[in-house]
Amino acid sequence: MIQTDLIPTTNTLSGGIHDTITHVSDTIAESGLINTVAEQISSSTSSRQIGLTIAIIGLLIFTAHLFSEIFSRKRIPDVLFLIIIGLLIGPVFHWISPDSLGNAGSLFSGITLVTILFESGTQLRFSALKDSFKGALKLTALNFILSAVAIWLIGWLALDLDPIVSMILGCMLGGTASAVVIPIVRQMRMSEKPAIMLILEAAIGNVFSIVLALALMQAIKSRHVEFGAILGDIFSSFILATVMGLLGAIFWALILDQVRNIKYSILTTPAFVFIIYGLNEWMGFSGAIAALAFGIGMANIDGIYNAWLKKFIKKVPVTLNETERSLFSELVLLLKTFFFIYVGISIQLTQWQPIIIGLGISIMLFILRVPAVRFAISKKEGIPDKELAFMSALNPKGLTAAVLATQALIYIPDTEIALFVRNIVFAVILFSIVINSILIPLIDREKTLYRIYQKMLSFNQRMKNVVAKTKEEGEEWRKKHSKARDFVDEVFQSEVITDIIKEQDNPGAVNNKLESNNYDVAD
Repeated sequence: MIQTDLIPTTNTLSGGIHDTITHVSDTIAESGLINTVAEQISSSTSSRQIGLTIAIIGLLIFTAHLFSEIFSRKRIPDVLFLIIIGLLIGPVFHWISPDSLGNAGSLFSGITLVTILFESGTQLRFSALKDSFKGALKLTALNFILSAVAIWLIGWLALDLDPIVSMILGCMLGGTASAVVIPIVRQMRMSEKPAIMLILEAAIGNVFSIVLALALMQAIKSRHVEFGAILGDIFSSFILATVMGLLGAIFWALILDQVRNIKYSILTTPAFVFIIYGLNEWMGFSGAIAALAFGIGMANIDGIYNAWLKKFIKKVPVTLNETERSLFSELVLLLKTFFFIYVGISIQLTQWQPIIIGLGISIMLFILRVPAVRFAISKKEGIPDKELAFMSALNPKGLTAAVLATQALIYIPDTEIALFVRNIVFAVILFSIVINSILIPLIDREKTLYRIYQKMLSFNQRMKNVVAKTKEEGEEWRKKHSKARDFVDEVFQSEVITDIIKEQDNPGAVNNKLESNNYDVAD
């Protein structure tokens, strides 16, 4: 009875509570209190994330210098560690993805490319280039052609890529990486000539890669491919961009002393590099080439002034001081750090096909490197065998290839193909640096691998010896059979042949003619 009486009361109470809760929730929703609380929580979380991001950036800057020091002692490229960090925070633990960076990745890659090209240009002096330029150019051309053609054939015939896309892939991976090669050369304390050759090869090869790859990508984007026009564009873009870069260097060198009087002006030079790059790109020239030429011009402004400008300009231009050079080196180090971490983040470990293809291409490129070095550098250069072995083992891919690979997403219309090309390039960068890091210490120990390289490098000389021996044996055979040779010469220089042709239907007359000229028919 009591229970029955309580049921309506309970129902009424429950309904009232429900209505009250509904009214309160509606009121809170209308007032925006929930949204405010959510925003506060989100803001707190965002602040924590920002704080953690800043801490990670500081840690990466610190580790960049640490890895550089480790590399200087162990001869292991610091780039390898940076890519590994990117792999860990990206595809392994999924803390960050390349998609979360948006267009910042492409913009950052462009800034990195401009900076590294300018800084590389400042390291090249005309006086040091003179003796090594010819050999470096031969090495660059041969290594680039062998690498690009081999990759082009693999992409076209084995991977079923469009021939132009395959050619783009080959051009991306044709050169070597300045960011890896230059520190190795400096650490190994190579003699001046091979060291300059390798530095020049990296710089010139990067130019080849940039100009050819970008020209082909622009052509495929416009869906109008004319090789004659491409070559013309490459030539004009190269020449005009070089002129613009050198003119920019002359102008900047003439006003740099005045710019230094401005407070906090140390970053004005890299800012002017970006201006030179942007103007050339806007005019349809190669901004990358202009940045490189600007750096070379600044490094050699004294020679340019004494040779061409002294008669017309009385003001003596100034070049970069040690503080500015140190700043640019530090800037390159920081940009390189973050960029190669970005490369590691962008590698797709779930897609095994590009990884396997990248490993195969990397091995092939290191094999092709040996004949390129052997045939490009003669014995007359006087380079020791050990340094030739080092040169044959230095074929890493790096910054330029990675930057161009990111640009493929912009220029190649088919996004799937562009991603496939990019993933292959990133895999080649990773494996080439790993292989390079293994080869250099092993060759340095002068054990089994060093002897293998010696045998491969001496193959050309062995072939020359075989050819010489064959020629000598042929000369001896010719001397032994001089009688027969003289007989043949006498026959073919006489009128007997004419008579034989006329009387070829009468064998008896032919024999009589030979015997009358004292030729023994029986012989």
